[in-house]
Amino acid sequence: MSDPVRGRRAPVLAVCCLSVLLVSLDVTVLNVALPSMQRSLDASVSGLQWTLDAYTIVLASLLTLAGATADRVGRRRVFQFGLVLFTGGSALCSLAPTTGWLVVFRMVQAVGGSMLTPVAMAILANTFTAPRERARAIGVWGGVVGLSMAAGPVLGGVVVEWAGWRSVFWLNVPVGLAALTLAALFVPESRAHTARRADPVGQLLVIVLLGALTYAIIEVPGEGWTAPIVACLIVAAGALAVLVPYENRRAEPLIDPRLFRSAPFSGATATAVLAFGALGGFLFANTLYLQGVVGLTALGTGLHLLPMAILSLVCPPLSGRIVGSRGPRIPLVLAGAGIAASGVLAVAVTRSAHPSDILLYVTYGLFGLGFGFVNAPITYTAVSGMPRARAGVAAAVAATSRQVGSSLGVAVIGAAVASGARPTAWWIIAGCGAAILVLGTVTSGRWAAATAERVAAQLKPNPPRATADTTG
Repeated sequence: MSDPVRGRRAPVLAVCCLSVLLVSLDVTVLNVALPSMQRSLDASVSGLQWTLDAYTIVLASLLTLAGATADRVGRRRVFQFGLVLFTGGSALCSLAPTTGWLVVFRMVQAVGGSMLTPVAMAILANTFTAPRERARAIGVWGGVVGLSMAAGPVLGGVVVEWAGWRSVFWLNVPVGLAALTLAALFVPESRAHTARRADPVGQLLVIVLLGALTYAIIEVPGEGWTAPIVACLIVAAGALAVLVPYENRRAEPLIDPRLFRSAPFSGATATAVLAFGALGGFLFANTLYLQGVVGLTALGTGLHLLPMAILSLVCPPLSGRIVGSRGPRIPLVLAGAGIAASGVLAVAVTRSAHPSDILLYVTYGLFGLGFGFVNAPITYTAVSGMPRARAGVAAAVAATSRQVGSSLGVAVIGAAVASGARPTAWWIIAGCGAAILVLGTVTSGRWAAATAERVAAQLKPNPPRATADTTG
């Protein structure tokens, strides 16, 4: 019999890639527009920070809710609503008359963006059901993630010099409209077979935990260990202390703590934090170094990062194929080795204000290779070991880990750069790579696979059903 879904797979993959292009590109492309934005809006430094921080905090706080809601009420429905909010928010950002309004519109963007990445991942998991096909699709998806994150400074530099900072937001409108049209035409509706009840207390605890923690991570380099920062950390710790036992007692928790008993899932979560922490810190530190020390323009900085962008595009499909045929260990080892080597080489290369361009390109190429190999195994191990009914939540946790990691990387590595300890920043990045290498080795063996099987058995519906999802 012919598979009616097969003809939709390429358009579905295109829609998911467009959505992640919107969310991921928006994280990095705005950085090079900040000086132009400051002059245009007469913004303070703190105002510029909040144009970035408001997006990250809201996005990280709502990803889990979006994934769980999509599993419950319909993934296509939530996905389309997210596209409308993100595209509309982008248009409003391009028209913002003041910094305050820009921050508000960035929050609207983030609410929509929270409905895109985890839901797109769940749509892929339910469209590409064969393990090898799923791994290849995730490889392509990961290539878009890597390209958008690495190419953001290049694209940002071009459009800002050509049409000003507002053009950064104009880019999202045609892409968002194209994704919305394709989603309406080709994406099938899917949801968990049995609707899960809402968990408002759990959701509130997650928002408090991620919001307070992210705020503290981002603000501590500028404010120091002030009373508000310490209070945020205490609140975050308290929310976590309440969340775990509360969710353990619920029959249908928002985030099932049993997920983290799976070594591959926990490893994927930790790897996402480390990899995106390294990426956020790497881009931040290199932007300051290339513009502040070497004296390059924003466009020149972006062009120097092209080796990173190219390898971030080339490596993910290869990584996806290796995951599909050999498992996640090899890509994770290559990812950890590439990121670690780039950090070590950067220690030597950036000692001078006149570095060798060749050595810089090699450094950025190594990082691009490492980051290009990491996304496919993260996403694959996060969702593949779980029942399909939990795909949205599992993908949301992985996506949240990426955002938290990015915030942590900018905060910690930015603090090292600000204090004049640039070599420390590169050693932190090298340490992230080494940790990914170790995690990839430990969480991809037989013992780890056995833990995933036990967790999957515990999470299956009781009594068992023929399928865990419905697709229409």
